[in-house]
Amino acid sequence: MSQLALLSPSELDDDRYRVSGTRSVQFMLTGFIKERDQFTVFFGGNANDMYLTTLLAVDADDERLIFDISGSSEINRRLQNADRLTFAGKPGGIRVQFQTPAPSLIAYQGDKALSVALPKAVMRVQRREYFRVHVPRGKPLMFDFKLPDGNPLSLPIYDLSVAGIGLNAEQVPPGLDAPGIKLGRGKFFLPEDPREFDLEIVLRRIAEIETRSGSKIFRIGLQFIGLSFGEEGRIQRYIDRLERERRELM
Repeated sequence: MSQLALLSPSELDDDRYRVSGTRSVQFMLTGFIKERDQFTVFFGGNANDMYLTTLLAVDADDERLIFDISGSSEINRRLQNADRLTFAGKPGGIRVQFQTPAPSLIAYQGDKALSVALPKAVMRVQRREYFRVHVPRGKPLMFDFKLPDGNPLSLPIYDLSVAGIGLNAEQVPPGLDAPGIKLGRGKFFLPEDPREFDLEIVLRRIAEIETRSGSKIFRIGLQFIGLSFGEEGRIQRYIDRLERERRELM
């Protein structure tokens, strides 16, 4: 990661991206710790004043963040003399950045670690134009939800992003006649992920598609509402895995 990966001044000033409040910040950082997400720490004006670290724990009582030290004693020395630290990362494909005061060297679970006061806010720049991946036909996934009349329906997933999901249907299901209809909650599983997604959904579009064979199908686009940070990360990791597999076959 380079300095170019840091957020721009306009992004840093945009309140839409700001997560503040002690409990909200603790919750977000705890999610990054659970997923073992890595961050680059910037601590000076020199291009070499940075290193890659892993967040280890949140001390809620003392409002401290604990993270891994560098393998370089020189970097660790300069870290403790810095005026402030900037953490930047891209967990789940979402750009995250926050600042803290200089750290203190501590002992954590028998090893050396660094501790800083929790950041006052975390900038989380999420843009909805995220990459949408087609689900492999040989590994079909199903999406279960209820129609407006309460009847259950299960349809195959065509594509997926952190913003929403595309389904295939042989005909327009009853009641899905206008964008904006709230459909309650939908459920699905991703391969190699034992946790079920249970998400609030809204109908966004229905389009008639002609297949290569000349038959007609309908593509149903649903938007996710209230997706958690962890759920976004799980979906993004599935997308990244599919893309790696496809590149390897090229």
